[in-house]
Amino acid sequence: MLSKMKYVIILMFSGLIVLSTSCEDDLNTVPQDDDTLTPDEFFQQEDAYKQLLAGVYGNLTLTSSSGPGNSNIGGLDAGTSQYGRALMNLQTFSTDEAVWTYENDPGIAEVQRNIVSGANVIVQGAFGRIMASVSFANEFLRQTTDAKLEERGVPQNEIAEIQTFRAEAQLLRALSYYHMLDLFGKAPFVTEESPVGVFFPEQIEGVDLFNFIESDIQTALPDLAEPRTLEYARADKSVAWTILAKLYLNAEAYIGENRYADALTQCENVINAGYELTPNYIDLFRGDNDTNGAQNEIIFPVVSDGNFTQNFGPTTVMTNGAVGSIEQNGANLGVQEGGWGGAIRITPSFVSKFEGVEFQNDTRNTILSQGRDINITDVTDPSQGYVLEKYTDVRSDGTLDTDITFSSVDFPMFRLADVYLMYAEAHLRGGGGSAADAVNYINMIRTRANQGSTDWNISASDLTLNFIIDERARELYWESHRRQDLRRFDLFTGGAYVWSFKGNTANGVAIPNYREVYPIPNESLSVNPNLTQNEGY
Repeated sequence: MLSKMKYVIILMFSGLIVLSTSCEDDLNTVPQDDDTLTPDEFFQQEDAYKQLLAGVYGNLTLTSSSGPGNSNIGGLDAGTSQYGRALMNLQTFSTDEAVWTYENDPGIAEVQRNIVSGANVIVQGAFGRIMASVSFANEFLRQTTDAKLEERGVPQNEIAEIQTFRAEAQLLRALSYYHMLDLFGKAPFVTEESPVGVFFPEQIEGVDLFNFIESDIQTALPDLAEPRTLEYARADKSVAWTILAKLYLNAEAYIGENRYADALTQCENVINAGYELTPNYIDLFRGDNDTNGAQNEIIFPVVSDGNFTQNFGPTTVMTNGAVGSIEQNGANLGVQEGGWGGAIRITPSFVSKFEGVEFQNDTRNTILSQGRDINITDVTDPSQGYVLEKYTDVRSDGTLDTDITFSSVDFPMFRLADVYLMYAEAHLRGGGGSAADAVNYINMIRTRANQGSTDWNISASDLTLNFIIDERARELYWESHRRQDLRRFDLFTGGAYVWSFKGNTANGVAIPNYREVYPIPNESLSVNPNLTQNEGY
């Protein structure tokens, strides 16, 4: 396994070649770095191509090679432009799962009240960081063509491994375009064949973007490593299958096409790949979730390490932010006692998902309610609303990192329990498969949640789409799936389901359908005349 320490040393150094050669002003992702390492110097080093690949992965974790407070993308804040945090902001804080106390923080009030515009800095940060990943992946592909490898005299015995690296970079590009499709519905279209420098990429959207993502993954698949054969945190075939499953499960929302049978097939591929549920649910979200057994369930993580990969990413936010202003429960979360002073609460609508005797001993129920009013009438009052303790930097053996500000909890972007739930949903939506398998997968999740007890397992008659959307909330909250799930169930926009501050009112109101996707940032529109704003904005 590649240690986190080695990972960041490689990552911080290897990004230099990418930053010094890929400058696409039109994307508003201009890397800022003073290092002048030349390509020739870089590729003379041992493991140069693996180091370069680590730089592509690194964009998912770090915002620069010079510390967590800096950003390598011009004009973007280091916090709001971190990849995982961008997902958290737009997928979690826009829903019933979380309320952020400090609405003076730029952009967050508009996100959690569902009133964002193209001027929103959080939207801009997400757009820029995700497209930066596309740029970095493209640069890796440019630097590893057959012609480049021959020109540099790369030995034949290294070519096969570099081909695997290329497939990984291509898959990471597809992942980023998948996030662009999900969040924005469109993107500037750039590949390794695009010019380097100032130019205006054409826009790709809808079916064309969907098809490109699908094709990019399918092209990469044969050269990807077999599941669970690589170092921890590298992408293999199971990651490709999971992204395809997500793409197909959401195809009706994205392009109006039923692809549930394809989604179920991809879920089966992952399920048969040798992953297994972690016996203790909370171990999935601890500071040692890269070594405590959780890695047997986590299909693809975004790595964090409080000592070596410091960042203001999602797990740093959700450990520090979960400290309640009343509870002062920082010790439970492995952070400073006061944390961030009650930054995050949850809505009554989310609390209701855990109401009932069947959830009293459910290990997923980390809600703290004692001494608190369930309702939030004043967002800025951290004593209102319940809090919860899902992510903790306390390791499985009770120890802590020496740094208690930045999280060491790896963010589980994809994991097996999600795939089980997707299988069951795809089956219910007519994708085929086995009803018995669907029920069994749900009950495996529930048995784990109830520490081995089968008392709250379900029967086939309990397995409905209404059950699935609520069970996904219980199992996957704060993992950046909720907005996508609500959208797929026609519950994110409209008034069929409301929560506190949806639509900018305390009790929640309907929001228009155009808000199913976010606006294209104004700055990106002003730089690239080929981009168009999403309808309604």
